[in-house]
Amino acid sequence: MADPRPGRPRARVPARRGLSAALALAVVVLIPATATAGAPAKDPRGHCARLSQVRMPGAEHQRADCLDELTTAGTVASGHTDPADWSGLTPKDLPVPSGVPGIQVDGYFPDSSTTNTNHGWNHDAQFVVRLPDRWNGGLVVAGTPGNREQYANDRAIADWVLARGYAYAATDKGNTGLAFHQDGTRPGDAIAEWNDRLTQLTRAARAAVAQRYLRPPARTLVTGMSNGGYLVRWQLENHPELYDGGVDWEGTLWRADGPTLLDFLPPALRHYPEYAAGGAGAGRARAALHAAGFPPGSEFLWPFHHQVYWDLTQRIYREELDPGYDGTTEAGTPYCTSGTPGCDADYVYGTRPEAADAVRRIGLTGRIGKPLLTLHGTLDVLLPISQDSDVYARMVRDAGQGRLHRYYRIEGGTHTDSLVDAFPDALRPLTPCHRSAFTALERWLALGERPPASRTVALPAGASPAELLTGCPLGAPGRR
Repeated sequence: MADPRPGRPRARVPARRGLSAALALAVVVLIPATATAGAPAKDPRGHCARLSQVRMPGAEHQRADCLDELTTAGTVASGHTDPADWSGLTPKDLPVPSGVPGIQVDGYFPDSSTTNTNHGWNHDAQFVVRLPDRWNGGLVVAGTPGNREQYANDRAIADWVLARGYAYAATDKGNTGLAFHQDGTRPGDAIAEWNDRLTQLTRAARAAVAQRYLRPPARTLVTGMSNGGYLVRWQLENHPELYDGGVDWEGTLWRADGPTLLDFLPPALRHYPEYAAGGAGAGRARAALHAAGFPPGSEFLWPFHHQVYWDLTQRIYREELDPGYDGTTEAGTPYCTSGTPGCDADYVYGTRPEAADAVRRIGLTGRIGKPLLTLHGTLDVLLPISQDSDVYARMVRDAGQGRLHRYYRIEGGTHTDSLVDAFPDALRPLTPCHRSAFTALERWLALGERPPASRTVALPAGASPAELLTGCPLGAPGRR
């Protein structure tokens, strides 16, 4: 379909999402649990019991398998995960739990885009659901970081929550890969679909849990990192009725008035080459990056992010939200020199009302309706903390919802935990901090114990990388 702005052809895929029926809250008929011990085919506690009864409402296709191991300790060998999907997200020495048998359901909801090639399906809106034999009564749902597929959280999140007895479900968000922006017909459609798909997954997974265990989940929690963290925020603002609470791991901030990544990435692209070249202008360029939000002391991370993240992220998200900026060029010109027509290094979000209109469609408000814990590393140089979670915490307070929010600034944390392996003396992993926040949320909901007050969690002096992997104390329980 042609772009609505004259002269800008747009190669977007019409989004035949099939969500209207699937987004309706599924009605589940519960069968009384009258089975006797010793009848595993009917006992909801038996190994893979009720396998044939588990259905994801609204799914176009699904496949349910009985597995001896639902964590990556078994799913890598059995082909029920994709290690490439979660590569680079966790420290190499992160322990892998095991001993979680149960049911895995893979499938997809109706969709017309085809970027996800898992299972040879070439079909988007794919999902994975894992139902452990030993269930604690809870369900954890997640959207993926970046533009990854449904297995992206398997090491960082799924392994750990499954070992704690939770059922787990994840979605690919409805479009994947570096050309995700081609999905939909209007600027912002692809990202808007992410929100719809997580809502759809949550409703269907709650129904599948009830089919497997003969009762609905007693608690449904939502969590995710980066783009997945954005989805946590959006769900608790827009569909709090589906969840009991959530943990937001450095979620992306979308706000029509800014700041967004379209504000701070162009200055990084514009000034970093001068900084890296050294010479008379290096100090001025460094100050410009600091002014854009990249914190002092993070300079050692800038070369990697310039090479891997900054340019690509700016171009593909700008294409999704403001495709008319560079005319007919698809997603900009990589590493263009400032001054080149249509160069993303010169992009100024505040002068692009078309971009603000698109961001408004997917934007956050801070009006959360259920408890939310946010964590963010102080050395994040993909989504700098001062331009992201610091702002979102203020939005929640300004919306009058501060009593439902806790915010932990993790000293020494960066956006990608795998970088801890490259810089063990300068960084700390966020994965243990996510687990500490998650358990604090559990206590808040189950015991009424308020999580520790919002604070900056200091990097322990002299702690070894191995010690930092074992825990992340957030402080004493709060009183408000």
